[in-house]
Amino acid sequence: MAVAAESRERDGAVAVARRDLVVTGMTCASCVASVEDALRGVPGVRSADVNLATERARVEVDPARADVTALVRAVERAGYGALAVSEDERERAATEQQERAVRRAYVRALGRRLAIAAALAVPTMALSMADLAFPALMEAAWRPYVLFALASPVQLWAALPFYRGALSAARHRRADMNTLVVLGTTTAYLVSVAATFFSGLFDSLGLEPRQYLYYDTATAIVALILVGRYLEARARAHTSDAVRSLAALGAKSARVRRRGGAEEDVPIEKLVVGDVVVVRPGETVATDGLIVAGSSGVDESMVTGESLPVEKRAGDDVTGGTLNRSGAFRFRVTRVGADTLLAQIVRMVEEAQGSKAPIQRLVDRVAAVFVPVVLVVAFASALAWLAFGPHPSFGYALTAFVAVLIIACPCALGLATPTAIIVGTGRGASRGILVKSADALEAAKAIDVVAFDKTGTLTVGRPRVTDYLSCAGIGEDEVLRLLAGAELRSEHPLAAAVVEAARERGLSVAEPESFEALPGEGVHARVDGRDVWIGTPDLARARGFAELGDGMVSHHQAAGKTVLVGTIDGEPGAVLAVADVVKASAKEALAEVKRMGLRTLLVSGDARRTAQAIARELGIDDVRAEVRPGAKADLVAQLQREGHRVAMVGDGVNDAPALARADLGIAIGSGTDVAIATADIVLVGGDPRGVPRALRLARRTLATIRENLFWAFAYNVALIPVAAGVLYPFTGWLLSPVLAAGAMAISSVTVVTNSLRLRSAHIG
Repeated sequence: MAVAAESRERDGAVAVARRDLVVTGMTCASCVASVEDALRGVPGVRSADVNLATERARVEVDPARADVTALVRAVERAGYGALAVSEDERERAATEQQERAVRRAYVRALGRRLAIAAALAVPTMALSMADLAFPALMEAAWRPYVLFALASPVQLWAALPFYRGALSAARHRRADMNTLVVLGTTTAYLVSVAATFFSGLFDSLGLEPRQYLYYDTATAIVALILVGRYLEARARAHTSDAVRSLAALGAKSARVRRRGGAEEDVPIEKLVVGDVVVVRPGETVATDGLIVAGSSGVDESMVTGESLPVEKRAGDDVTGGTLNRSGAFRFRVTRVGADTLLAQIVRMVEEAQGSKAPIQRLVDRVAAVFVPVVLVVAFASALAWLAFGPHPSFGYALTAFVAVLIIACPCALGLATPTAIIVGTGRGASRGILVKSADALEAAKAIDVVAFDKTGTLTVGRPRVTDYLSCAGIGEDEVLRLLAGAELRSEHPLAAAVVEAARERGLSVAEPESFEALPGEGVHARVDGRDVWIGTPDLARARGFAELGDGMVSHHQAAGKTVLVGTIDGEPGAVLAVADVVKASAKEALAEVKRMGLRTLLVSGDARRTAQAIARELGIDDVRAEVRPGAKADLVAQLQREGHRVAMVGDGVNDAPALARADLGIAIGSGTDVAIATADIVLVGGDPRGVPRALRLARRTLATIRENLFWAFAYNVALIPVAAGVLYPFTGWLLSPVLAAGAMAISSVTVVTNSLRLRSAHIG
């Protein structure tokens, strides 16, 4: 079976392939370390990264030495379940369906164990504490046996997953969360059993056996930890909602127009490039394509995050999964299946959610040694209580031992970073911000300079007529129509701007009867029997119009615009100013970036006057104009040498080296494939307001990670000494193992819930 992400590289003469696995049964950061060690132990494995929140393993292997069967077997030997994720779309869908079924079954199984544990733990605790209200119960001979009957199913059945996990870890000479839970609850349970059935032994040691019935502690701990796992599993199921909702946007069928005009509904997977698809109002666009007839307003919010429909007409691109609002149109299919934009977005978000931020790698290393350290602390505290504690020292030692083991479970530690990354990147995807890796989020926090390319990034990327003054007495529309007719056969971008201006006014542009291009100057044509010249002011002056609008020409040129002058039948016709206009949202985007305390820089290959005019209009702090394509990366490097952390925003091939060199590369999604491939963050749709949104999203996500890690670390660091009993000499207070179990469960749920807040975070 072909396996997901078969992206091959060359490392010398060795091919490297990537294999993705779904791993089930992990509960904490120590489980992650166990699975990674198991995978790295397979011959031919180059690297292995496991994500607790997504339950995915990403493994780089030498395909000649390691196959997916060996990887699955290694994970299973480590005590966990594994499924291979196929690259084939149909097999991949089946695997994901199987994965969801496994997760649902896991949640149901947890629910059943939790229900039994809770149903038995409540009467166990009630009977254990009833002697406070009814002292006679303390002496009842039947009480220990009833407690044993209530607690045993909890310890021997409800807690069975903990035992399986602990035994598996022990086989691999590791200790994990399950080890801590099993040691703590089993110790409490076995001491209680001994006090129930071997009370004479306690009497011989001068101990009162009824004081060593910890059945309530054992059952309550199991029940509370199951509560935590159950709530955590349900909460984690929501972390990838954004990706699942994106994947579900695609249409299931398409209406294809055949030769002769007949229409046929076909399943989406049977579409091929070149098919012509009919889209009616209210229907979902089936796949990516190019409109060949009709027009409509299309809701592209699923890829751009913007709610206003975008007007589409013949020649415009449409994206699969977007919603047709008003009109009807036909489009020719250009991409299908895994090549569509929607599929690429889903793949990109999954990549980011499966990646690890540098801070997470540190957490994993800490977690790998954390559990053994906790075991040492637990045994040391128990020995200290036995040696120096008050009577009954054994009871105090047991309480401290169990409390330390339970309070220290590193569940929250393992979930702190990945859950925030998953929810944050999913939130970004819903707003048209595609974060390629967790590294990009971490890089964004230190950015202090944002450098913008001009053309196509802050401007629309093509010249348009911005100012038009007719000088003839035949009407300004007629003048523009004739000038556009003269430019119709020209391939120059300025000529296209004049033609577009006429068509935007609804004018019918006539084909020229004769046409002559004057390189570097303009054109000469005959349109509807009239002699038309249009070109530079120098061309007009050469035609004898020395004083034609010189003041106006100078004004527009000072603003960085190109001026065209037209004449008709030897008489002044019009003055037109042409420029690559600023995107409507660019000024708002720059203002937002500056409000975030960041310095803005415009980097352009255009003339200084043009670049400075754009910078003045947008309020940009600094301008670097006439920069050659290869020099953009050098400029970024220079800023970095000066101590700045630079984000580069661009869209073209010439921006790719600078995007790669920058600390954070942000590509406008309407740009070239090479720019998008090079960048760390992609803004789908080309709206520059995505830049401050992306930076704000990164800040919010990293803030959430820091909050999660603070609480996870602070919780363990602060409460382990309390559980060991350091406060007892001063306060007489010793942490109950039951309270420790409740606090541990709450910590994991709190971390996941805090991460889920990112789903509704305001990012602009």
